[in-house]
Amino acid sequence: MNATDAAAFLTLVNARRGHFLLESGHHSQLWLDLDALFAEPNRIAPFVAKLAKAIQPHAVSSVCGPLLGGAFLAQLVALALGVEFCFTERVMPRESGGLYRARYLLPAAFTARVRNSRIAIVDDVMSAGSALRGTFAELRAHGAQPVVAGALLVLGSAGASHFVDQGVAVEAVAREKYDLWLPSGCPLCSSGVPLEHMAGTAQGDTEAADAKSLPPASS
Repeated sequence: MNATDAAAFLTLVNARRGHFLLESGHHSQLWLDLDALFAEPNRIAPFVAKLAKAIQPHAVSSVCGPLLGGAFLAQLVALALGVEFCFTERVMPRESGGLYRARYLLPAAFTARVRNSRIAIVDDVMSAGSALRGTFAELRAHGAQPVVAGALLVLGSAGASHFVDQGVAVEAVAREKYDLWLPSGCPLCSSGVPLEHMAGTAQGDTEAADAKSLPPASS
């Protein structure tokens, strides 16, 4: 498969409709199961190559991604660029409620390596951007300079707009519109549709839950 648009990407994943609470704290109505996205590297290779090409002009010395899928992607992009690789791991606080509660921590083995480095942060899919926001904050805390955020698919504008506001470039292989709601304004809540909590599941992966969700199908 050589096509790298949103429709081509969606043929590689499983999607289901419902009412989902995402890692970011937002609600959405479609969930993408990304667990097997990297199981056949040749299928995802055209997307990885295109993302690596888009990131190359940013002259990074390392690529960092949140576990799971973001780290798999970061390793592939780092290999394509001939630079170093690192990853972050998600930690969820015990208390519930609020937006963007998840933290993403850099293993101690990487803290000295990232200091004063220009870094690309990547994830398989970015929607609200919970995993990439957490990774960005963690890298900054260790003296790194994240200069570009990349994804194979960017859903909506919430995550991308955040990084643009931070002065960080955003590179996407494909983009797609989709609906993301605050709990207080969720139409599915108003309609009484049961809510599924996805942030504690293995489905979806890094933004584990941060949406790996899509907009309603076009009529």
